[in-house]
Amino acid sequence: MESAAAGLRPPEGAAADWTVPQRWAHYSAAEHALWDRLFARQARQLRSRASRVWMRGLEALRLSKPGIPDFDELSERLMASTGWQVVAVPGLVPDAVFFDHLANRRFVAGSFLRRPDQIDYLEEPDVFHDVFGHVPMLADPVFADYIQAYGQGGQRSLGFGALAKLARLYWYTVEFGLVEEEGNLKIYGSGIVSSHGESRFALDDPSPHRIGFDLMRVMRTRYRIDDYQQCYFVVPDFATLLDTTLNTDFAPVYAALEGMDEVDPTALLPGDRVIHRGTQARGAISASDAGSSSRQDPAGPPA
Repeated sequence: MESAAAGLRPPEGAAADWTVPQRWAHYSAAEHALWDRLFARQARQLRSRASRVWMRGLEALRLSKPGIPDFDELSERLMASTGWQVVAVPGLVPDAVFFDHLANRRFVAGSFLRRPDQIDYLEEPDVFHDVFGHVPMLADPVFADYIQAYGQGGQRSLGFGALAKLARLYWYTVEFGLVEEEGNLKIYGSGIVSSHGESRFALDDPSPHRIGFDLMRVMRTRYRIDDYQQCYFVVPDFATLLDTTLNTDFAPVYAALEGMDEVDPTALLPGDRVIHRGTQARGAISASDAGSSSRQDPAGPPA
């Protein structure tokens, strides 16, 4: 799901905050069965690949009913652990609405599920991407605080005209982040964990760079939405990510970034902590840059 342009009104049937009923009872048996198939396949593959924090959070999705999670029941479980809720939205939401939800510990999710012929590729994120990908990390108190801090920072960024820069922080952490655990790289970004192909590519393929996290570096780096990533940023732990976000004055950061060149994701810079120098064999970046939106969440390129 992508953010929409500012100034739009909620579509018919949506509340003022753009939320809509999930209508869990309207899902078909086939849709529930497809969710269970996707869940089982991805959970099995991620056992040795995903962060232990994400794997612990996966238990939040094992609810009383099989199939697609009921957002009401899921929110009850999250509220008890980290104070978060999952709310359904009809599709695109304006940036200000998106940030307001995050700042108030509400995660917006689409409610439709991909078709069986889209199991490995979908242009618009569906309920599997939004819930299977994101919710496990919202069950962790530290990462839950980070997402709220990002939402609050997003609200401030609108006043600086700096949305494109801040969007890269979300992209390279929440969507496509890696973390170091006991000397190994693990996946936690939702765009990776919800993709059967990229959850292998991000850790195993020699093509992408894997670079130690640095806030300024991340916010200078373009990204692509049409294929697997050409670089991944690795955080040492989630407490460091939260601390960096809470204790950085972003106003001078935005000002400094205005005078710096943007960085192509295929590039390595002299100050980088290079964990793996990629071959970049998968191909050069396309001319378009998706960095102008706060949340352009692809369900994943072809597996």
